Amino acid sequence: MKTPELLAPAGDLEKLRIAFLYGADAVYLAGKKYGLRANANNFTLEELEEAVKYAHSILKKIYVTVNILFHEKELKGLEDYLKELDRINVDAIIVSDILVIKKAKELNLKLEVHISTQASILNGEAGLFYKKLGATRLVLAREASLEDIKTIKKATGLELECFIHGAMCTSFSGRCVLSNYCTGRDANRGGCAQICRWTFKDKEHQEIFSMTPKDLNLIQYIKNMMLAGVNSFKVEGRMRGIYYIATVILVYRRILDKIKAETLKEGEIRYFLDILNRCANRDSTSQFIEKLPGKDEQYFLGRQEVSNQDFLGIVLFYDIENEMVTIEQRNYFKVGDVVEFFGPLFETFTYKIEEIFDENGITIDIVNHPKTVVKLKMKRKLSPFDMMRIKVFDKQDYL
Repeated sequence: MKTPELLAPAGDLEKLRIAFLYGADAVYLAGKKYGLRANANNFTLEELEEAVKYAHSILKKIYVTVNILFHEKELKGLEDYLKELDRINVDAIIVSDILVIKKAKELNLKLEVHISTQASILNGEAGLFYKKLGATRLVLAREASLEDIKTIKKATGLELECFIHGAMCTSFSGRCVLSNYCTGRDANRGGCAQICRWTFKDKEHQEIFSMTPKDLNLIQYIKNMMLAGVNSFKVEGRMRGIYYIATVILVYRRILDKIKAETLKEGEIRYFLDILNRCANRDSTSQFIEKLPGKDEQYFLGRQEVSNQDFLGIVLFYDIENEMVTIEQRNYFKVGDVVEFFGPLFETFTYKIEEIFDENGITIDIVNHPKTVVKLKMKRKLSPFDMMRIKVFDKQDYL
């Protein structure tokens, strides 16, 4: 059984490099226009070219979103933009509007065309329609069940890409008009105000309520999805930070590798699930993969989203001669804290902070100023972009 691609979000070049370092096979991202994450930093054409060259140098891939629904005024410049993406060797574009598929074909572009989740594909006939237009991959709707996946794979034979982790839409993904109605910001052209995350007040009963779906997490269904024919596992989150991307991508990388090696244990799945749930500020669930979501898959009353402070620091440098690691702080920590280090090249390990040194070698007890650079005594060699977090779970307790 071939291991599927692990596809990560990248809101900027730093996140792209972190995603690749922590195990992504490909990233999806947007240019400065025509994408659905207008509030992300996104990439200039020069940055896109740099990203593609870097990705290809390490045998990775870049997919660019061109997945807004186009109004007439937005067509100006589209052809030139597509030609530029093709020139810089982008591997594929992700589209939802049929006109972009037709333009790519008319221009005889060598890049592949992937159909966005915005197209809400949930059946084989829809998949065949896009196949006839020239699509090579379908990004299925987040609402697709395991049976839907099997049916579409059998009907089309196309590559299938499925979301396995991240935020859900309270509507069918790509069909929501709440943002436009409430704020004038068009969700289908990159301006979603995420109305479904707001809280509302019932005037009659004076109750606060929301209509927010819990996040998607399909960690327990990975093997079944592989057997169903999924070719690419996609993580949502171009607006997320580097700690989230590193944590989520590393977890799924290790799960996929363990499935391939036939070494994945049930206890490890529970451990990884707790790690994933800890790094986000909303609960997660399997949503549509097995059944229609019910009351337990959505927030209604009393919802709270509290960002934790687990991410303590990022490694800048390791001094082999003096056995010292240099760390840039992200959240408060102090002498006596029990923390853990994780990274792509080693198993996560526990470390008790006995001493902290500032940049001048003077001992300090507390690190509580943002991005303070400090040093710790460390016998184990670490690399730039390894990370330090609060110790919460002990893997041995799960095995």
